[in-house]
Amino acid sequence: MMLCVIPNLLFLMSSLSSLTFIDTENVNVQEKLFLSSMGLSSRPKPSHQAPVPSLLWKLFEKGSTQTSTSDTDPCVVSEYGVRGNIVRFIQDQGSLISAPAVHCFNCVRKHLFFNMSVLEDVEQLSFAQLEMKFKQDLAHLGPHVFSVDLYRVLRTTLKGVTHESSRKLLLSQSLGPGAHASVHINLTDLAETWRKPGKNYGMQVELQLKHLSNMLQEDAYVESTHSAVQIAQMPELYTSLVVVSLNPLQCRSRRKRSAAYYLPVTPSNVCKPRRLYIDFKDVGWQDWIIAPQGYLANYCHGECPFPLSESLNGTNHAILQTLVHSFDPKGTPQPCCVPIKLSPISMLYYDNNDNVVLRHYEDMVVDECGCR
Repeated sequence: MMLCVIPNLLFLMSSLSSLTFIDTENVNVQEKLFLSSMGLSSRPKPSHQAPVPSLLWKLFEKGSTQTSTSDTDPCVVSEYGVRGNIVRFIQDQGSLISAPAVHCFNCVRKHLFFNMSVLEDVEQLSFAQLEMKFKQDLAHLGPHVFSVDLYRVLRTTLKGVTHESSRKLLLSQSLGPGAHASVHINLTDLAETWRKPGKNYGMQVELQLKHLSNMLQEDAYVESTHSAVQIAQMPELYTSLVVVSLNPLQCRSRRKRSAAYYLPVTPSNVCKPRRLYIDFKDVGWQDWIIAPQGYLANYCHGECPFPLSESLNGTNHAILQTLVHSFDPKGTPQPCCVPIKLSPISMLYYDNNDNVVLRHYEDMVVDECGCR
């Protein structure tokens, strides 16, 4: 589908920026086709522009600078050592748990939920990692130890049933002053399970601040003394799930990107690439496409005259068609000037759920044209 969508998309975008009247219905159809190829149900309208993780900027810049001299596989995310052409930072849609817990004295409890339905059925999940970041530097903990307990929720907890029977411990870690203000855990297998209907109940995280003196001796007075300030000292937690997936329909391994070059500016009616710069602002996409702001897409235009020269990259069929056309110009048309070599680009954008997505797209830039 992508090969058919791209030429129409280029015409759509160029028309929007140059014509005062266009076929609105056709524009909407072409836009819907392109958005569908991006896994989007409609044009995203971010409720808030979440900051772009530094890793995604790094991956985007790395992909943007690749040329024909690089041997980097565009279908591999080397930072994680897995195959993939889509990297998502899925936002946590959970909330704080207000109900008290007997087992967790004076702690902060939160339900974590990551919507895995944003992945298309065709996508193959390669990697998923939970990242828990604390806003403050843990150096402020002083004589405290900060404990993190992470649980997988197995089922909905019924009234009168303890939480312990409906969850499974995944991680228990203590962080002291000077520790890294982030925790990472590989959740690839669990994230794959979450893709199945009725299997995603999310997770629970429990954060508790313990005084070092309490860890050495049982002292109820000390516990009660420090409990009043524990919540206030608890660092603010940010959670996200980085997911790497592969869409095999949109990724062809070991495909080198063409080196940048300048298209000829001399006028000619012969089939060749023509310059076309697409500015996403012209089509009103600048609010959800983060980068690039635009790119040189190009298009093919020109005649395929008889006899076809080698530079016109004609097929045997096209050569014969031009021959017949020379004898019967009204009954047989000339071959068409079409793209025969295209290269990919990477796009950084917000999806319909305000997640930040980096995606590698094949066949986005016309490099060479030919008569077909």
